[in-house]
Amino acid sequence: MFRPLPAFIGLRYAGAQRSDEDSAGLVSFISGLSMIGLILGVALMVIVMSVMNGFDRELRERILGIMPHATVYNANPDINWTELRDEIAAAPGITAAAEVWQVNGLAKNGLDVTPLLVQGVNPETIVNVSTIDDFLQPGSFAALTSDPVEAGIILGKGIADKLEINVGEQLSVIVPQSGNSIGGGRSAAQLAGFKVVDIFHSGTALDHTLAIVDWEQAKALAGGAGGAGVQMRVEDMLGSFAIFQQLLRQLPVEGYYGSDWTGTHGNLYQAIQMSRNLVSLLVFLIIAIAAFNVVSTLVMVVIDKHGDIAILRTMGASTREILLTFVSQGALVGLVGVLVGGALGVLGSLAVTDAVAGLESLFGIQFLKSDVYPVDYLPSELQWGDVALVVGAGFLLSLIATLYPAFQASRVQPAAALRNE
Repeated sequence: MFRPLPAFIGLRYAGAQRSDEDSAGLVSFISGLSMIGLILGVALMVIVMSVMNGFDRELRERILGIMPHATVYNANPDINWTELRDEIAAAPGITAAAEVWQVNGLAKNGLDVTPLLVQGVNPETIVNVSTIDDFLQPGSFAALTSDPVEAGIILGKGIADKLEINVGEQLSVIVPQSGNSIGGGRSAAQLAGFKVVDIFHSGTALDHTLAIVDWEQAKALAGGAGGAGVQMRVEDMLGSFAIFQQLLRQLPVEGYYGSDWTGTHGNLYQAIQMSRNLVSLLVFLIIAIAAFNVVSTLVMVVIDKHGDIAILRTMGASTREILLTFVSQGALVGLVGVLVGGALGVLGSLAVTDAVAGLESLFGIQFLKSDVYPVDYLPSELQWGDVALVVGAGFLLSLIATLYPAFQASRVQPAAALRNE
């Protein structure tokens, strides 16, 4: 079988040991460290990139699945919101729309009070722009108005935990400055009682802020003034700002305003991207350091093999063949390191979510809390393109690291080397 001479000798050097046990042991130790460094660096970078991909996915599919891509408001009480919703839904670039009435208020249960965003929704249309129904029990929307005496409310788990309230219990919602005035021209607070019909757990920061009621109940809380709008989903999430601005220009009546998701959650998206880039850079430097440890390994091999190199030169080996011999040896270290590291990284990416959840359950702690982080668990999404990029970059750095010692080996002079043997 044909075997290229430089590759054959390089692979023999990678596994061969010289009679000088101290020298061979040191070379093997440094070579092992180089390979272990590559394995850990590649595996860590694959896992880190998968976790960052997971956070990006959760922002797009979970947080922005519940919240709209954009919302338009108008304080005019004469607007027919049903007609406006249908008009917006038919606009270019918009896939769905739903009317909503948003009110900022306080929830009170006994002595416990917490702020919340109350959204009055139409159960028939809200499911077109939000995935909130995926986190609710069947019939929860219908339960909002099923009791003719007391209206229902759906709370996020974070709110329910703060208020220590359960499904079926009573809750008071206070809306300050709702438009009802008292003596002296000050605004009175609007107070309404609700029955908790469901508690949703999305695993996001929305669990700590969002409450859902019927449209008419939110309108009554707001005193009929302000807070009404239309939520929408767009075809191109990253182009939502341009679509939203175009829609505002097309609406016939003055006074429309609002924002898209880049205004409400854009800072979170930018933070995820920046964290991804910075962490990837740091881990990439770890891979580079491990790859360039190959330099020290090959330098010692070149010193150890001076006599062998001289003999090869006297037997007719060219400078190019000597150079490729040591490149082959360094490439073997790099190839094994990045392949094993890539495999461990893939396994780690697939298991990291369950592993962290297991540690949380074992020690009774929670590493991520949704009132601080975007989600309350560690997400991961493996993308094979990232694996190929990391493995390829690690192997390329290993090859680059072999050039200097291989070049030094190719410059060994046979007469000078054999004189010292």
